[in-house]
Amino acid sequence: MQPTVAPAEPAAAQRTQRATTEPTGPGALRTPDEPARAGTDPAATSEAAAGRKPDPAQYGVCAFLALVGALVIVDATTRIGSAINSADPIGPKAVPILLGVLLLTVAAVYAVDVFRGGAGEPEAGEDVDLSTPIDWRTVLLLIGAFLVNAVLIDRLGWVISGTILYWGSAYALGNRHYIRNLLISIALSLITFYAFAIGLGVDLPAGVLQGIL
Repeated sequence: MQPTVAPAEPAAAQRTQRATTEPTGPGALRTPDEPARAGTDPAATSEAAAGRKPDPAQYGVCAFLALVGALVIVDATTRIGSAINSADPIGPKAVPILLGVLLLTVAAVYAVDVFRGGAGEPEAGEDVDLSTPIDWRTVLLLIGAFLVNAVLIDRLGWVISGTILYWGSAYALGNRHYIRNLLISIALSLITFYAFAIGLGVDLPAGVLQGIL
């Protein structure tokens, strides 16, 4: 009587069984015929990071943050008064000085990161080309809107200078609905003016609208 021979397992079943029994993970051995996965080599990643050159445009952002922080500190120490009663021992200077120091710290840390080759990475699925040059027109228009607001806030008041700031920012970012943006800017300026006055007890400059608002 001849012994029965079990039929050979199909090739697909053998491959499935081998895949379930072989170790997996970062420390698993890779077979010679298994291709290396792209982007998983730490040495290649570190070499690519070391070969990056600092982006000069990022230093402009660092300088802008440092300038804003310095202006906030100077404004807080020269123009804002001290506490007038014992109920407020800290006074109104503490918060803007803290914000100015934080801005200077962020600017310094950001500059060091840019010097070491740090660069922003696009999120998964985000269609961003990091090699595209910076849009200096938009940047300069935004800076101009902030500078105009800083110069006119005492003379014209926050409602007018804030309207210019909001409207100018929308224009710099490409929005061309002039009338609608003007109405929205006026509403935002009035809302922030009364929010500071009523909610925080901080009176923003009224300027030429003093006695009307």
